[in-house]
Amino acid sequence: MEFGVQFFPAVSPSQKPASVYFSESLKVAEEAERLGFTHARIVEHYFLPYGGYSPNPIVFLAAVSQRTSKMRLVTGAVLPIFNHPLKLAGEIGMLDALCNGRLDVGMARAFLPHEFRHFKLSMDESNARYREGMEQIALLLEHENVSHQGQFHSFEKVTSLPRPTQLPRPKFYVAATQTPETFDFAGRNGHALMAIPISPKMRDLVAIYRKAWKDAGHPGEGQVMMAFHMFCHEDRQKARDLAREPYASYFEMLTGVVGEFETTTNSGDYRDYDKMAAKLRVAELDSQIASGSAWIGSPSEIRESIRRANETFGPFDHASVQVNFGMVPFDAAMQSLLLFAKKVMPHFA
Repeated sequence: MEFGVQFFPAVSPSQKPASVYFSESLKVAEEAERLGFTHARIVEHYFLPYGGYSPNPIVFLAAVSQRTSKMRLVTGAVLPIFNHPLKLAGEIGMLDALCNGRLDVGMARAFLPHEFRHFKLSMDESNARYREGMEQIALLLEHENVSHQGQFHSFEKVTSLPRPTQLPRPKFYVAATQTPETFDFAGRNGHALMAIPISPKMRDLVAIYRKAWKDAGHPGEGQVMMAFHMFCHEDRQKARDLAREPYASYFEMLTGVVGEFETTTNSGDYRDYDKMAAKLRVAELDSQIASGSAWIGSPSEIRESIRRANETFGPFDHASVQVNFGMVPFDAAMQSLLLFAKKVMPHFA
């Protein structure tokens, strides 16, 4: 198993200015590479403290590219629905050049109702826009002088510049949480998978991905990346005490933005998201630790959590650990990162 660091800002300007958040995050990324972490990953979200500091993952990863030399840089994920494919393809090519071919491109449908509302787009179009966007971006990266007539975007005889450094293009990841068709789509089309282990059926969903990959004739079994909150301390109780409030704050922000699925939002593209929102509303630290969804505790506890996660969610290849979630103090996050690298990672090399 390989480990990387994930950045998901869930702070408000009154809690921490963006300049401070990103200064700290860049230091985390630098130290993570030194300690042997193999990727850095960041989200795309808008408008609210939950993710809103990161409207463009490529900007942050461009900064990381100049402070690192080996780790993969992962968009986790960009949202084609809110970006024109011509613009996004060009930005991907530019970042792939800046990092000398270390970019992996994760893409997602988007799922936060307020973002669709502000962009004045229908959630019922999310899947169609997503798949068309992926197809067009792949075409623009893989070929020159291309044309495509889509339902939402069209272009004729255009060459996207810069051309990608990795040929024919950077690897694509498909972000998925609980919709079986998305897991099948990722496997069938030969894309890697990035998942968040919040569905009780995650093991079955990963199996759908692996089967679709094999049935399509792709070599190997595909690649699966999962994301986890992580806080490591020699003292198991201190780990919980230090992480509890930031963890609760993160989930309070999350449930605040997905709560619309329980009340007003009803879309065929987001089946059972009301159930997901209800489950998240009652999530608390100790139960998430027990399930393996949160890696918080002493090194030995976290090693057991990782083994349990593999059993519960199905085997996965990459783990993105979020170390500076919420308002975790920066120094504590760095110590946690160091301890995890020294006493956890070697057991899964």
